[in-house]
Amino acid sequence: MIRHRPFGSGHPYAATEDQRVPARPLDGEAVELRVRASASVVAMVCEWAEDGGAPAELPLARRDSGVNGAAQPGTGAAAEPGAATEAQPGAVDGGHLAAAQARAARAAAGSWAVRTPVLRSGHRYAYRFRADLDGGGRRTSRWFHVSAASWSADGGKLDVTGADQIVPGSVRWLADADGVLRVRFEVALRPEEHVVGFGERFDAVDQRGRDGARLDAVVFEQYKAQGRHGRTYLPMPFALVVGGAASWGLHVATSRRTWYEAGERLCVEAEVGQDGVLGVRFHDGPEPAGVLRAFLDEVGRPTELPSWVFRLWASGNEWNTQERVMDRMDRHREHGIPVGALVIEAWSDETTFTAFRGAAYEASEEPHRLADYTFPADGPWPDPKGMVDELHGRGVKVLLWQIPLQKMRPHPRHQAAVDARQLVEHGYGVREADGRPYRNRGWWFPLALMPDLSSQEVRDWWTAKRRYLVEEVGIDGFKTDGGEHAWGHDLRYADGRDGAEGNNLFPVHYARAFGDLLRACGKAPVTFSRAGFAGSQPHGAFWAGDEDSTWEAFQSSIRAGITASACGIVYWGWDLAGFSGEVPDAELYLRAAGASAFMPIMQYHSEFNHHRTPLRDRTPWNVAERTGDERVIRVFRRLVEVRERLVPYLAEQARKAVDGGAPLMRGLFFDHPHDPDVWRFPLQYKLGDALLVAPVTERSVSEISVYLPEGEWIDVWTAHALAGGQEVTLPAPLDRPPVLCAAEHWSRLFPVFEAPS
Repeated sequence: MIRHRPFGSGHPYAATEDQRVPARPLDGEAVELRVRASASVVAMVCEWAEDGGAPAELPLARRDSGVNGAAQPGTGAAAEPGAATEAQPGAVDGGHLAAAQARAARAAAGSWAVRTPVLRSGHRYAYRFRADLDGGGRRTSRWFHVSAASWSADGGKLDVTGADQIVPGSVRWLADADGVLRVRFEVALRPEEHVVGFGERFDAVDQRGRDGARLDAVVFEQYKAQGRHGRTYLPMPFALVVGGAASWGLHVATSRRTWYEAGERLCVEAEVGQDGVLGVRFHDGPEPAGVLRAFLDEVGRPTELPSWVFRLWASGNEWNTQERVMDRMDRHREHGIPVGALVIEAWSDETTFTAFRGAAYEASEEPHRLADYTFPADGPWPDPKGMVDELHGRGVKVLLWQIPLQKMRPHPRHQAAVDARQLVEHGYGVREADGRPYRNRGWWFPLALMPDLSSQEVRDWWTAKRRYLVEEVGIDGFKTDGGEHAWGHDLRYADGRDGAEGNNLFPVHYARAFGDLLRACGKAPVTFSRAGFAGSQPHGAFWAGDEDSTWEAFQSSIRAGITASACGIVYWGWDLAGFSGEVPDAELYLRAAGASAFMPIMQYHSEFNHHRTPLRDRTPWNVAERTGDERVIRVFRRLVEVRERLVPYLAEQARKAVDGGAPLMRGLFFDHPHDPDVWRFPLQYKLGDALLVAPVTERSVSEISVYLPEGEWIDVWTAHALAGGQEVTLPAPLDRPPVLCAAEHWSRLFPVFEAPS
């Protein structure tokens, strides 16, 4: 076996053991050619030819696994500086995905490699590999081709609309022997301007002047520590510029990968298609809300969701039986903690994501109805419909977990085999460049097939299998997890896009598919996604993905909410206090709950831990038991009671945002774009027009400095009035997170904060 993939797995940040590094070299660069080979190979050479001449022989050497092969992203390479190889031996994380990561690490066995001569633009190079086998014999690969790219002032076209702020003479085009690949340009910035946006960002709110920090817009599953890696599930090629005489925005109108660096100028780099044209849209404000409204007119306005989404959401990955689910809901009732939405993750057999685990039924090519299933009385889900009916009677809505893949490991049987066969035979899957079905290249559900949800026919086929869950069982929504599984620039989609253009749009189609299913069944389109791109705004609610229970993750998640909202995401939340690792201490848990009570979505969740004891549920009673802190249940209950009274206000303010107003959760700069002091407090935010929230994100804090913009403000817990335009120190007890109300709204909101008699 000889395996060489010039672009590797398509991982956007890491090189693999069988690829060309860099995949697209620049003029004057040599490349490293990596090959995976079977153990029977004892020697290998590369036949390297320039412009059709006689090939030279370059001997390959064995390469240790895990060696860093990263290169600069701006050169067309596969990885960022300092990125490790795709599967990292010795770098396996903890948590429910550790086993998958370990399998990927074992797969990164040593390979062979050789460094080529320097490549020059204007020339074409061809190469292949010849392997000598132990005991005699020889194997030869096919020929591969490469050329060097170079930057020049000509080559493509920028299609600019709006007030053009591109710096004259800054446009450069990257092209190789086959055509234009990328474009670079610079956008003028004034010294007082700040740059926010680029989708959900965990590392900073203001991206201006961050010592050469380089962002990109590519959908990626960064499992935990997103703030440290600068990667995101929910990127967007949109920047909101605030602080000058008027606010404005930049939308790089492409779903291909883009890069940004906001220093003295905003430097932009973007991949382009074969036509060499890139759309660039400038939006004038003059205020931030007007800029955002213009951007949403391009990509899609948010859709209003029902008010129950503003109540507490509860979930745990180990709630995998009807008995466990009802026990958790009973405990909520016993402790007097209202819950409005239950997310059941571990409900299905996890081969189809359509059938409750333990159900007996006949495999079928047609969608099942509820009557087709038998639920054993001693099974994990003896009566799913009865359970949902009872929860509805308690005022609790129910969402079920989904993943947009057809698992192929272990080998599919029963209904999973039927679904996989249909997907392949009807051509319903995303395809490789050669027409074969794409097999997931990531380490979560490896080698799974992926339905091509860019096609209406496939969306209908995929969701029809789940229709009975909504129509008959009564499910109210879906947690549309995943969506980051499309790797490879040369994949093929039914809508005519290749992977370079279509991969970022996959999560948009995914949430849309399930929203359409819910609408067709007469329900609101409540989906709960972590992945998305420009165009995701109309499709449900979002959460900030997988994170540990740390103060650092708390801070980065607040940044994520503020930046996602700056790009038009209205319904957003996070796994309060994190979902992974040891149970958070009482202080972190209650500080996170205090902040989440004043975010668009308030929800807790916990990771799978193999049902080991003590449990890692993030329920308030488990946190109280694990930490020994008797305050937890009492304070959590008080915060949720306030949240319940806040629901009408949140629904009203969300409606205003959907109708074109400022986002529901928004940085202070939205309402005070000309106040330079708001940038000194980047984690403060507004919740609607009335409330200002100052999260406590550090340990052992009893008071906090808060910046009050212009106007008069009321401390919601004491009713004391405070003048704006100043920094103040406020008390910060665990049960009273620092929140202020604009004075003009206090008369209608003060009942929310009065303790019941």
